[in-house]
Amino acid sequence: MRRVMNIRPAAGGRLLLALIPFVLLAAVYVLGSAERRADNPNDKLLPPVSEMAATASRMATEADRRTGEITLVADTVSSLRRLALGLGFATLIGLVLGVALGVIPIVGASGGALVAAISMVPPMAILPILFIIFGLGELSKVILIVIGVAPPIVRDIAMTVQAIPTEQLVKAQTLGASTWQTVLRVVLPQVAPRLIELVRLQIGPAFLFLIAAEAIASDSGLGYRIFLVRRYLAMDVILPYVAWITLIAFLMDFALSKLSRTAFRWAYAGERR
Repeated sequence: MRRVMNIRPAAGGRLLLALIPFVLLAAVYVLGSAERRADNPNDKLLPPVSEMAATASRMATEADRRTGEITLVADTVSSLRRLALGLGFATLIGLVLGVALGVIPIVGASGGALVAAISMVPPMAILPILFIIFGLGELSKVILIVIGVAPPIVRDIAMTVQAIPTEQLVKAQTLGASTWQTVLRVVLPQVAPRLIELVRLQIGPAFLFLIAAEAIASDSGLGYRIFLVRRYLAMDVILPYVAWITLIAFLMDFALSKLSRTAFRWAYAGERR
């Protein structure tokens, strides 16, 4: 008897199975929107797809009368700049500190507990403190992303380094490698695929921290726009913005996945398809 867990769809079947949930969700939304509009023509909770498409097209192509900028483009650029800086610094900190904690026992003994404690602090709880110390400008938003994203990366990288067989490190030192050379030639090549996976996993939290910061104190950005129009119940703006954020996050995840699989094929050699 063939077990369900051993049935693997072909490439075309996987694509079809992936599309089915999206089609079902879209159908449920269209039916729900039509039913609500039939009961109340002024309903704003579930605007028709055509209405959302018209609003999204206007915001993506027409310049704002007040700023002279295309709203969706300006918001996207502002948010992606903050996100790139936050994720970039968090990744660098996570790699450097994680490797140091995993490779150097003195660093691990002195800093491991501190990193563990910091990782337990809810980033949103210290957002007011960041605004007080760094002001309401770009720096506080970037630092919030770093504080929220870096500690999990540090801890995971440290554990990944510690999981490297001791024999490999001893053999490198036996061949005359210094600590720095051991890190570069033994540790980093094995940590790099995991680092990319961690960044992929932190894209969602990074967007969460970004949108929260923009909603509280900003004059541009995707989060700022969503919370600006919520007072008017402008779901024809909010839902397309949510969909746009989701698409950006998906594309970032997809690009990082392709990068990892292309650059580090050996790390996925035993993966089940």
